[in-house]
Amino acid sequence: MEQIKPLTLRRNFSWTFAGNAVYAACQWGMLIVLAKLGSPEMIGQFTLGLAVTAPVIMFTNLSLRNVQATDAKYKYQFGDYLGLRLIATSLGLLIILGITIASGYRLQTLLVILTIGLAKGFESISDVFYGLIQQYERMDRIAISMMIKGPLSLLLLAIGVYFTGNVLWGTVGLAVAWAIVLLNYDIRSGALMLKTSPWQRGKQKSTKNFPNPLHPQWNLKTLVQLTWLALPLGVVMMLISLNSNIPRYFIESYLGERELGIFAALAYLMVAGNMVIAALGQSASPRLAKYYVAGNSTAFGTLLFKLVGLGLILGALGVFVTAVAGREILTLLYKSEYAEHSDLFVWLMVAAGMGYVSSFLGYGMTAARYFRVLMPLFALVTATSAIVGLWLIPTQGLSGAAIALILSALVQLVLSLGVTYHAIYKLRRGSYET
Repeated sequence: MEQIKPLTLRRNFSWTFAGNAVYAACQWGMLIVLAKLGSPEMIGQFTLGLAVTAPVIMFTNLSLRNVQATDAKYKYQFGDYLGLRLIATSLGLLIILGITIASGYRLQTLLVILTIGLAKGFESISDVFYGLIQQYERMDRIAISMMIKGPLSLLLLAIGVYFTGNVLWGTVGLAVAWAIVLLNYDIRSGALMLKTSPWQRGKQKSTKNFPNPLHPQWNLKTLVQLTWLALPLGVVMMLISLNSNIPRYFIESYLGERELGIFAALAYLMVAGNMVIAALGQSASPRLAKYYVAGNSTAFGTLLFKLVGLGLILGALGVFVTAVAGREILTLLYKSEYAEHSDLFVWLMVAAGMGYVSSFLGYGMTAARYFRVLMPLFALVTATSAIVGLWLIPTQGLSGAAIALILSALVQLVLSLGVTYHAIYKLRRGSYET
């Protein structure tokens, strides 16, 4: 049977960059639609839904995509990842339901949060198929999925908001779009990988007793082992999400949905750089993992150094552009009331620049399987964001939120550099973690 051949790193990056560019532009388009057709309050409500659901889903996802993509020894089968993801996603949706009911949000806000949670549930199932595709270094299939999902999401959200004037129906359109792409493209892409690729490599189990490799597997021992392996990354991803969302919680609590909407609109422009970071990081992760498992410290360090250098360049460019033309950019994309916060825009890009470098270091740590050390690292980062945010946002407003993001990004950068140096040092001494 013909095998799926992996693409080169250059082609994987090109595809991933294109897919992320289209998807990020469409997500950005959602905020523009809400700004043009609605109000900052509407953006704030939408953003609150994302802020409440994201940490829960990030935790229950257990970062299985990264675990699978860097599973260079093929220790677990796809059915193991799928089975665990289905269980964890169901748990995540129940947690979101409990949080929204306990928080006492008004009915409209509660329904928006739950609908976004449902959409993220569909996204989580797509994500585990992305992990399978990424493992075989065929990022073109993921990119095509994102190129379909992004415009479809934007279209259905815009239709819902335009005809009803209500953000709730926009989020319903979002959930429908993500479900359509999952059922009609992502599952088929996963099936293609499993049909044409040898699933008996390395230490993998034989699939002869599993006629349909797309079926989830429910072996309790295996699921417990995989959960234990991935749990640190799940906690880490939750902490990362909390770190970025904690200022939003305080803004909504102390300043209201309008200020949250303005902050979210400005902060989303950081995504332009994150798009490049994600494209390169996701494309390079399998290669970094193979270099580390092979004990090739030179190749691992060289590739990671190039990624970090690019992160520095992107960060500096973002700060320069916003400092020179931030007010004009905000007026063009949104409305004049957003442009009044151009200084805040610059400070957010400073935080973003440090985050770009830290993200690349994070991909290196994940490839080296340094999962457990990430928990205390991001606990400190999140604690910094929470303490500074609680201290400054009530008195300094949105500027306090920007300072909280900058200080937490600085802590993450310093700690990530230390862990990465340790990983490369151990590799050069011939003692690497598996």
